[in-house]
Amino acid sequence: MARLILQCRSRYDACKFYHRKNQPIKMHKMLQWAKDLYPICRSIMGQGTRDTLAYLKNIHPDLKTLVFKTGEKVFDWEIPKEWNIKDAYLEHESGRKFAEFKKHNLHVLNYSVPIDQIMDLSELIPHISTQPDQPDWIPYVTSYYKERWGFCMSEHEKNQMPPGKYKAYIDSSLTPGELHIGEIYLPGKTQQEIFFSTYICHPSMANNELSGPVLTAALVNYIKQNHPSPYYSYRAVFLPETIGSIAYLSRNIKTLKENMTAGFVLSCVGDNRAYSHVESRLGNTLADQALSAALIGKDNTHVYDFLTRGSDERQYCSPGVDLPVCGFCRSKYAEYPEYHTSADNFDVVTEEGLAGAFTVMKDIIDAFELGCLYPQNQILCEPQLGKRNLYPTLSQKGNSNKTLQIRMDVLAYADGEHSLFDIARRIKSPLTDITREIKILREHGLLI
Repeated sequence: MARLILQCRSRYDACKFYHRKNQPIKMHKMLQWAKDLYPICRSIMGQGTRDTLAYLKNIHPDLKTLVFKTGEKVFDWEIPKEWNIKDAYLEHESGRKFAEFKKHNLHVLNYSVPIDQIMDLSELIPHISTQPDQPDWIPYVTSYYKERWGFCMSEHEKNQMPPGKYKAYIDSSLTPGELHIGEIYLPGKTQQEIFFSTYICHPSMANNELSGPVLTAALVNYIKQNHPSPYYSYRAVFLPETIGSIAYLSRNIKTLKENMTAGFVLSCVGDNRAYSHVESRLGNTLADQALSAALIGKDNTHVYDFLTRGSDERQYCSPGVDLPVCGFCRSKYAEYPEYHTSADNFDVVTEEGLAGAFTVMKDIIDAFELGCLYPQNQILCEPQLGKRNLYPTLSQKGNSNKTLQIRMDVLAYADGEHSLFDIARRIKSPLTDITREIKILREHGLLI
C-alpha cells in the first residue's frame, strides 16, 4: 500500500524541492556543538544525560522528553537507579593526587558506588582499570548493573604510583531516578517515516559519543530548512544505548512497526578515515539498500554483517521487533584505535569527518523526498530520448557518455519493483546521479 501511495504522488509535488536552492548547513556548528557537550559526564541515567538533552533542546525547541522511572519494567529489563557524581580522586599519603575526575571524567568507573577509604596500594590496585596495550590512554569502563567502585587511568600513570597509603575518594550517588529520552518528530504528508537513532550516554569521548547526536541534530535542521513540508515523516531519538532503545521500543514498538520505512543508527560518524555500513539482521531492508547506495563512489568503504553488531541495531533488529534499521559509522565502533579511550577526542573528530557523514545521510533524505522511491517506466521499449533532447541524435563508435549510460540504465530497471537505491547499487552509480536522472526523466513524463 505504501508503494502505491508513493507512485501516485503528483509530479510537481515529487520534484519541487529541486527547484529550491538547498540551504547550507554550517559544518563547523556540528563541531562546536560537540565541543560544547564534550566536558559533560554522561551515563545511562543522571544529570549528565539531562544536561545533554537540555543543550539539544536549545537547538531544537520541539525536542520532547520521554521519562522512565527506576524500577519500571521494559520487556526483560528494569530501569536501574540513576547515577550522579561530583568528584573523585586517589590521594597518596604525600598529598600527590592520581586519577582526578575533574581533570578527565573517564578517570572514574562509570556508575561507581561512592567510597571514602584509606588503603594500601596493594589493596587499591584491583580496583584500577588500565589499557596495557595503549599505555598512555585512559580506558572507558562501566558497571551499570552490578554495584562496585573503581578508577581508570593510563598504564603509564599507574606505574608512577608510589607505594604507601592512599585515600580512595568517589563522591557519587546511586538513587531512584529517571531515564530520559529525547525525541523529535517531524510530521509529513504520510505517516510512513524515516527514523534516526543515536545515543547520549557516554562521557567525554568525541567520536563514540558526540558525533552521532550532533549529526542527528544537523540532519533535523536540514529537513526543516530544505524540506519544510516533507512527504515522509521523520523521527529522531536521542537515548542511552541499549537500555534506552529497549525502553523506547517498549512504548513505541507498534507505531514503529506500522510506520517505519527505513531507520539508521548513527554512531561514530565524526572521523575522516572510512565509511561503514553495519547491516540489519538479514541485510536486505530498504535502509540497507539506501545506505549501500549512498556509499557508492566513497573512498575506504566497509560493509559489516549483523554478526559484528554492537550498537542499538541489536534491539531494533531483534526477532519479533524486526524493524528495517541498519547502522552507519565513519570508522566503525571497536575498529578504530582510540575507541573507548581518552584518545577519542577532537584529533579524531573533525569538521571534514562530520561533513562526510552529513553528506551521506543528506543524500538519502533527498532521495526519499524525491517522491519516486520505486520508479516506473511509462513507455514500452526504450523511449525516443532524442526527440526530447535527452540523447544525442548523432551516433558514432567511441563517443561514450557516462551520464547517458546512467540515464538508459535507470530506464532499464525502472519497473516499479526496484527501489531507486537498488537501481543505484545494480548499476554501481552514485545515489546523487540516480536522483538527478530520475528527476529529469520524471519532468519529461517518462517515469512515475
